Amino acid sequence: MKKKKILKIVLIVITTILVLIGSLLLFGYFYINQAYDTENKPFKHYVGYIDQSKALLNDKHQLCNDGGIYHTYSSASLKAYKGSKKQFRDAVNTQFNTNNYTESGYLNYRFLVNCEGNAGWFEIIEMDLDLKEKSLNPKMVDELLTFTSKPANWNVISYDNTPQNYYMYISYRIENGKVTQIIP
Repeated sequence: MKKKKILKIVLIVITTILVLIGSLLLFGYFYINQAYDTENKPFKHYVGYIDQSKALLNDKHQLCNDGGIYHTYSSASLKAYKGSKKQFRDAVNTQFNTNNYTESGYLNYRFLVNCEGNAGWFEIIEMDLDLKEKSLNPKMVDELLTFTSKPANWNVISYDNTPQNYYMYISYRIENGKVTQIIP
């Protein structure tokens, strides 16, 4: 009788352990499959993804290193400006702020810079000062796009001594046609 009780307890313990191991393996399998399945999710790409087929100036340059993008979760920001942000701001003031535009709002450019320092693959978001989408003067938008896309504005950023493609964004705050702030 004692042997039957011990055998019963051992079988229950072994069965419980097997069920726990099976459940853990099943959970791991479904977790891994679902974590990397992007087909049925609203955001199919990484943060900062720019659809290269829809982007502006996407045919001027090629991405290097099989198209891999560096600094995707936050832009390269201050490392990206050739010289310094102050030099960039001064160039905007001398080349752009002399025009006679009257609009106010935010003009946001999201783009990629390839391993040679050439900017392209631009997405543009235009907003008023209350951050509501609004179309701004197309000539002003195009003029700032031309300025922003100049290779003279962007550094080549290397990782492990290899030049990389990188993600960048820049927001111009415009008041009465003059750029008053550049973010970041």
